[in-house]
Amino acid sequence: MTEDSQRVFLVVVDDSEELNVALRFACQRARHTGGRVALFRTVEPVEFQHWMGVGELMREEARQEAEHLLERVSQQVLDLSGSIPVVYIREGTARDELLKLIEEEPTISILVLAAAPKSDNPGPLVSHLMTKAAARLRIPITIVPGSLTDAEIDALT
Repeated sequence: MTEDSQRVFLVVVDDSEELNVALRFACQRARHTGGRVALFRTVEPVEFQHWMGVGELMREEARQEAEHLLERVSQQVLDLSGSIPVVYIREGTARDELLKLIEEEPTISILVLAAAPKSDNPGPLVSHLMTKAAARLRIPITIVPGSLTDAEIDALT
């Protein structure tokens, strides 16, 4: 499979406990299909406008935190899938920037999300994408139950 035709499994890197489930699923699918994993993280806009210098410092700190998190998660992807992930960092709201990225980046093949394991609500991003944005997407969404164990994920993939 050429690099241009590889399946790219996009995972949203957030602070949820189900991130590791989505990440493992995407990595195992990528490993078994000759694909790659892409990581997406947003830096929310800074609302602090009173002093511009403080707001800019807060924005830069948030970006650095996002970069450090993506470095750690990228190492997990390398360990699990055997390849270095593609990394996307955007500024804005997660759901808006995610939709823009999917529209702009033709190499992304599948969006992999995990549902919140201990709730009647699967999570705000899953809920939004399934109810309001699904018709706008050009790619399929795989929603993995957030309660799956590593062994269950490995058996599925």
